[in-house]
Amino acid sequence: MKILNWYVTRGFLVAFFMAILVLTFGMTGANLVKVLVYVSQGVSFWDFCRFTVSILPIILTFTVPWAVMVAVMVVFGRMSADNEITAMRACGVSIMQIVSPILIITFLLTLLCLYLQVEIGPPLLGRSRSIMKEAVINRPMSIFEPGKPIEYEDTIIYIDDKSGTNQLKGVQMYRMTDNNSAIAQDISAETGEILVDEEKQVMTIVLYNCLISDKFSDRTGSIERLFSKEMRFGFDYGSEINNAPVTNRAKFMRLTDLMGRIRLTREINRDTTELEVELNQRIAFALSPVAFLLLGLPLAIRTSRRETSVGLFLSVILAGVFFLSIILCESLCSYPKLYPQYLLWLPNIIFQALGAWMTYRISQR
Repeated sequence: MKILNWYVTRGFLVAFFMAILVLTFGMTGANLVKVLVYVSQGVSFWDFCRFTVSILPIILTFTVPWAVMVAVMVVFGRMSADNEITAMRACGVSIMQIVSPILIITFLLTLLCLYLQVEIGPPLLGRSRSIMKEAVINRPMSIFEPGKPIEYEDTIIYIDDKSGTNQLKGVQMYRMTDNNSAIAQDISAETGEILVDEEKQVMTIVLYNCLISDKFSDRTGSIERLFSKEMRFGFDYGSEINNAPVTNRAKFMRLTDLMGRIRLTREINRDTTELEVELNQRIAFALSPVAFLLLGLPLAIRTSRRETSVGLFLSVILAGVFFLSIILCESLCSYPKLYPQYLLWLPNIIFQALGAWMTYRISQR
């Protein structure tokens, strides 16, 4: 029996680790596209690595359950197609004996997902947002992209190109009126450069050979054009960090902090639906490996296909339905009368109940 259990476990673990590598790489890559653009524009590779590590725990809470289903569909689909399961059962080995090592592994993976969801993942996800924000703000040159407008208070800046660490080419700057309804000043310059005081977090844009068009609001609508060899504009970009809200969002809180926020919100007689939805969503996601195993196992045995493409296709469909169902229920947090914090459990209940029933039917054959 030990040899049989090791045979099943080895096949599951190989398929699981291959699936989790592919899925995690794919989901991480989708979050890194914009960050890679910043890296190409001057953000350090160290900040890129910190951002990647920070988002990894939350991504794993999605890819671990998905990888469980992929591994189950591939391994047990192949075993069923090769009549290995039939041979095992003919020798007196039940379905539960065959699956028992996988159940233990899935239970441990569920505990891992729960720990990532309630303790590690949310704070690191919040940290990932501030990492890239601070990295971009501390390297203002990286925010300048040819053809893309940069807006700061009453100023809009365009550039044609940039070179080196601080050189700008073809700068177009618009100074808006107090209510930002019209252009008060149009400034164009052949070249410019950026001077940064990182300690004070102040950026100075120096423009050379500038043509300035001042627009007046009088009845004649006259425009005065001037030429200046050099102009300087200062921007206190560090104020964006200093003015950031101190209170953490619910999705970035640990479990204990979130439960404390719920308790305090109830004490002041305010609606806690959004906070409860966040709490229940984390736990529902963490328990999804069990649901995916229970439903994937009987489907894999019933399909009885050797091709991995069939198992992958079914796992993508089922995982998509599960995750979209929870996200849809989460979007109902503004409708407390529908009790979205409890609706979140429907995908787990349906998947686990249906999977348990199908597994029981197969075991009775």
